[in-house]
Amino acid sequence: MPKKTNPVRAFFSSVKLTIVLMILIALLAVGGTFLPQQQEAGDFLHRLPPAAAEWLLRLQLLDIYHSTVFYLLMSLLSLNLIVCSLNRFPSAWKKIRTPGFPVPEGLFPSAGVEQTFNVKEGKDTVVSRLESLARKRWGSVDRQETERGVFLFAQKGRFAHLGVYVVHVSILIIILGAVVGSLFGFEAYVTIDEGQAVQEVELKGGRGIRQLDFAVRCDKFTLEFHENGAPKTYRSDLSFLKDGKVIRQGALLVNHPLSFETIRFYQSSYGMSEDNKAHLSFSRNGVRQQPELVLTEGDVFELPGSQAKGTVLRVEENIMEMGPAVKLLISSPRGDVQFWVFRHIEEIKQMNPGLLNEMPLFNPALFKPYEFSLTRVEQKYSTGLQVVRDPGVPLVAGGGILLIAGLMMTFWMSHRRFWIWIFSDGEGASIHITGMSNRNPAAFEKEIRNLHAAVRKAMTI
Repeated sequence: MPKKTNPVRAFFSSVKLTIVLMILIALLAVGGTFLPQQQEAGDFLHRLPPAAAEWLLRLQLLDIYHSTVFYLLMSLLSLNLIVCSLNRFPSAWKKIRTPGFPVPEGLFPSAGVEQTFNVKEGKDTVVSRLESLARKRWGSVDRQETERGVFLFAQKGRFAHLGVYVVHVSILIIILGAVVGSLFGFEAYVTIDEGQAVQEVELKGGRGIRQLDFAVRCDKFTLEFHENGAPKTYRSDLSFLKDGKVIRQGALLVNHPLSFETIRFYQSSYGMSEDNKAHLSFSRNGVRQQPELVLTEGDVFELPGSQAKGTVLRVEENIMEMGPAVKLLISSPRGDVQFWVFRHIEEIKQMNPGLLNEMPLFNPALFKPYEFSLTRVEQKYSTGLQVVRDPGVPLVAGGGILLIAGLMMTFWMSHRRFWIWIFSDGEGASIHITGMSNRNPAAFEKEIRNLHAAVRKAMTI
């Protein structure tokens, strides 16, 4: 009576199920490649009809790798691999444990003539030499003495049968690493002005703010350009602080991330800091006033000898391709007046005669009897960092290494078994060599020929 098959076990051990799951996962991966994900999907959603946007959100297609469908497919694939492995492993283990004796029926008659030859030495001498030769070649040799003669058996690569299970285990570890990273890791973004330190980062996908266990400070941001004006180098010199003390410092460049306490920082972008400083001076009736003022946007300063106050409205590194400038608001009993103070106002006037008459807003002496001048603008950069914590990375890396090992075992290794039969033949002995391999018959045939040559060399023919 045939053994009854468990339908649930049969379903989850099906190769067809594996193929279907792999196709679905591949389709999701394609969707994740072409559809913007998480916070990048914002603009894309606004361009869609409301109904289409709602369906994409319901199906979680804009955050595929955190979607219920993705976790479900990963779980089913894991279960499929586990059940398949459990079903087929006993057969593989049996092949590994199969002894060399008794010799499989019909094995030696299939040996070719070139694998059989006679030698002058007696049987015992031949057995001793060939056993020694086999031990040097394969390490372990089994011996069986029968009425037909002496049989030697050796094998190599028997654990090649486990290659497919190593691949299965590696895939399970990679899936586990992906799930662990998805559930317990995070991706975030933070912008830091030069000289400032932050301890909070903004999670991707609008998932809120995450507090770090340490502070990260941008000591300096360096931007270098090629001769054609294209950016050459972005570099952020970072310090990591705990309890106000610098624990680590390092330079962060594109494709050269920095890690601190399981969190990795990547150079993502840069920008101009809003905290630009203007070095401003002014004169009253032609008499220069001291000292020079260092101001940022929003700063208010007094104008001595009057009841006026100045307010810095804007500080620009380069406005309208005319260089650094600062926009001031002067408030006095005469009313409010706004104007720009350009660093290179003399050159601008030479290039545009009559400019100040046509555009009084560009006149640094618009508020009499004061005249302002801009010495320089101290420009600061801000660095944009991608912040990633993925506790699943070690699992994925380990699984990847194991996957390579499993594939090498599966496709490059073969289980090869060798038998040598020695029996007395008159005053000498007769030697027969044969074997079998589970794959790559061409390479195995070559190895048999090499073995035959080695045996002939060891014997006196």
